[in-house]
Amino acid sequence: MSNPFDEDIHPKHRRSGFLGWLRSSFLTGLVVVAPIGLTAYVIWTVIGWVDGWALTFVPQKFQPEQYIGINLRGVGVIIFLLFTIFVGWIAKGLVGRSLLRFAEGLVDRTPVVRSIYNGAKQIAETVFAQTETSFDEACLIEYPRKGVWAIGFVSTNAKGEIASRTPQEHEMVSVFVPTTPNPTSGFLLFFPRSELITLDMTVEDAAKLVISAGLVYPNPKNPSEPKNTALTENV
Repeated sequence: MSNPFDEDIHPKHRRSGFLGWLRSSFLTGLVVVAPIGLTAYVIWTVIGWVDGWALTFVPQKFQPEQYIGINLRGVGVIIFLLFTIFVGWIAKGLVGRSLLRFAEGLVDRTPVVRSIYNGAKQIAETVFAQTETSFDEACLIEYPRKGVWAIGFVSTNAKGEIASRTPQEHEMVSVFVPTTPNPTSGFLLFFPRSELITLDMTVEDAAKLVISAGLVYPNPKNPSEPKNTALTENV
């Protein structure tokens, strides 16, 4: 004799399986689509912002929209790149350097403009300079107290007054300790190099570890196990 509830149980299982499949497929698709969509949105927004800023310096009769009939996004970016390349080429020459020094001299004598220009120049030189401005390696430091370890990024050796006023028997290095989940903020600390534990992982992998709050561990090695120096020396 058949159970009168059999007809009700099987459809529920089928509905549950179908809804589970929909949920799993949606989450999988979201993982794939979200990074692509966010990246495309950010790029599209930045291009639009550069266009809106760069095209304001182009006379109305030379606007691309006057010739092609539509507002083609990306034209302002091309104009900005060509203009920046041209200014860089001029600034590398003798005449360009003389004009630049003359203009900076005028700016230095203007109180408000001087502060804005010098701050913007320092930021630009820090971000875009190619000499000793990138982090060299990731490391572990005991911070904020003994027995507690934090990930840091070694930038440069201590220089100037910092190096002269710290104990000379130790080589001091500047270490940036980022915060989670925003690694752009953090603390600048000066440590003796002997107190640092250099990590095998790259700076990019260490940054992923900080951003993910320890959920994404890029280094497949067990950090609790010391490096097998004997094998490396024999090789």
